[in-house]
Amino acid sequence: MVAERSGPVLAVFAHPDDAEICAGGTLAKWAARGREVHLLVLTNGDRGSSDPYRDRAELAATRRAETLAAAEVLGLASAHVLDIHDGELENTTQVRETVVRRIRIVRAETVITCDPTAWFFGNRYYNHSDHRKAGEIALDAVFPGAGNPHYFPEHLAEGLDVREVHDVWLGWTNEPNHVEDVSQHFATAMAALAEHRSQVEDGIRYFQEELEREAREAGAEIGVALAERFRVLDLS
Repeated sequence: MVAERSGPVLAVFAHPDDAEICAGGTLAKWAARGREVHLLVLTNGDRGSSDPYRDRAELAATRRAETLAAAEVLGLASAHVLDIHDGELENTTQVRETVVRRIRIVRAETVITCDPTAWFFGNRYYNHSDHRKAGEIALDAVFPGAGNPHYFPEHLAEGLDVREVHDVWLGWTNEPNHVEDVSQHFATAMAALAEHRSQVEDGIRYFQEELEREAREAGAEIGVALAERFRVLDLS
C-alpha cells in the first residue's frame, strides 16, 4: 500500500518530453490535488531531430519553451532545463549537486524519475542511456545525497538544510509494484505532451493512442479506466 503524501514533489527526467510520456497523468493528478510539483530536466534535448540541418541551439531553445508551456498545462510549480547536451548525460558530482540542490530548495517529499535498471522492453526496444542515467542520478541524489550534511555542505552555508525524501517513484519500469489511477487526469497529460510540438506534432496521434493503450492496460489491473505503473520505494 503506497502512503498518501501531500508535500512537494521533484520530477527528475532526462529529456524535455519525458515527464509527460512517463508520468504525465500522475504529475497532473498531484498538482490538481494541491501538491507542489517541480520539474528538473537534465538535458536540453538538442539532438531531438532527424533533420541534419536543424540548428541544435535553436532546437534547445524551442524545447525549453515547450517544456515551460507543458509545465503550465500540468499545473507544475516550476520547471528547469539544464544545458547538458542530449545524449551526453553522465552521473557526475556536478550533476548530482544540481539535483541535490533542487531537492533541498523545494523541500521534496517525493522524487519521481525513471527506473535506471530497465534496459530492455520486450524484444523491440532498449532504453535510452540518458533515461537510465537520469534515474541513477536521481536515486544517488536522494540517497545518500540530499539527507546527508556532508554531501555538498556548501548548501548549508548558503542557508539550505538537508532533506530526507520519503518516497521515490520509478516509471518506465519492468518491476512495477504500484498502479496509479489517472483516469481524471490523462487528458491533461496528453494536452501537456502536445505542447512539445517539435517532437510530436506529426506523431501526436500515435503517442496518444499508444499511451492510452498502455494506460488502459494498467487501469484494468486495478479496475479503473486509465492508470500509470510505477515501482515505488518507501524510504520513510
